[in-house]
Amino acid sequence: MQQTRYLIGGSSHAAIEAVAAIRAADPDGEVVLVTADSRLPYSPTILPYVVKGWTTPERTALRDEAWLAANKVTFLRQSPIAAVDVAERRVRLQDGQVVGYEKLLLATGARPALPPIPGLDTVPFHVLRTVDDALGLKDAIAKAKRAVVLGAGLVGLHAAETMVKSGLAVTVVEMQPHVLPGYFDDQAATMIETAFTGNGVALRLGCRAASVQRQDAGFTLTLASGEECPGDLLLIAAGVRPVVDFLAGSGVEIDQGVLVDPHMRTSVPGIWAAGDVTQPYHFFDGRRAMAGILPNAVEQGRIAGADMCGDAGVKPFPGAVSLNTFGYFGNHAISVGALEVADARIETRGDADKYLRLVVKDSRLCGISAINHEVDAGVMWQLILRRIDLSKVEDEFFKRPLEVARTVMSRTWR
Repeated sequence: MQQTRYLIGGSSHAAIEAVAAIRAADPDGEVVLVTADSRLPYSPTILPYVVKGWTTPERTALRDEAWLAANKVTFLRQSPIAAVDVAERRVRLQDGQVVGYEKLLLATGARPALPPIPGLDTVPFHVLRTVDDALGLKDAIAKAKRAVVLGAGLVGLHAAETMVKSGLAVTVVEMQPHVLPGYFDDQAATMIETAFTGNGVALRLGCRAASVQRQDAGFTLTLASGEECPGDLLLIAAGVRPVVDFLAGSGVEIDQGVLVDPHMRTSVPGIWAAGDVTQPYHFFDGRRAMAGILPNAVEQGRIAGADMCGDAGVKPFPGAVSLNTFGYFGNHAISVGALEVADARIETRGDADKYLRLVVKDSRLCGISAINHEVDAGVMWQLILRRIDLSKVEDEFFKRPLEVARTVMSRTWR
């Protein structure tokens, strides 16, 4: 049995940040990184660009072999965790290997959620979570004529744009009444929808898929309304679910994801979790919330790694705050933080091509969304996380959010 001080399950942002934090405080402790993937660490956020052909799998790696060697990381590919024995502090990998650990980080991410649609198991379909998924979808687009996308989130809309630009007839089916539910209000979502329908994408919003049936030349998806959507390429983009099945019987507390405290510790001593697998506290109200976005994964991985090696300078996770950016048909949209807050000062302005929504409560930014406005999403995210008092510049901030935010944060960072 192999033994290590630090065992990390997963190999994307949270895992890589944890390794860096560990090495900053412990240059020699053994680190073993195990992953289900066959490739070097990469980010799922780059996959739409693989599908588009804007980049290649070889250029997607977050870190290369030299970095792994320099940081003394034993990297085991195609070796996902199959079970965890918390009493003996060891894990069994899917290939049968057993690895003992002193400290374990769960950064196993999430997998595509498959809706319970009758007939789905009889129809070939695609998902988009790995590089191999992206390559398979890219090849399928080149051969297809009609596509149906289930889900109008970021993954589904990215793919729909690629498909329609490749000459496919595309239908997007979404249960919610607007695209990108949770990211934009109705007005902004409608603007995005107009761009998609104007470019030939058929949107079926507020619609539920009732069944899917295989046909000789493809499939037919039937909606609850009775409308039929035929196609020869089906993409399931209905969200993701944390990879937690291997924790059955371990005692690690799970709700929708692994429950963690602000130092990313789980309910079991010696085990931490970070990234898309977690269900951390929400920034605004302290409730448990899924928060599967890249900035949260980076911060959680850094905190977990520092805490695992006893770094006295580790700062607790402030809570999950959403941050998403989305480019579509030459437009650019961002959404940061909460868009609906009780008793907040909310102002919106826009026209046919631009939109801006600002949410401020007690002179502190709670949320901002924008379409085709120059807005620094990272700066706005920091304004929220640091609870920066804008009382002296609040009115000016509503007039010129980009310039005022950058000025305020430049003084804060100094």
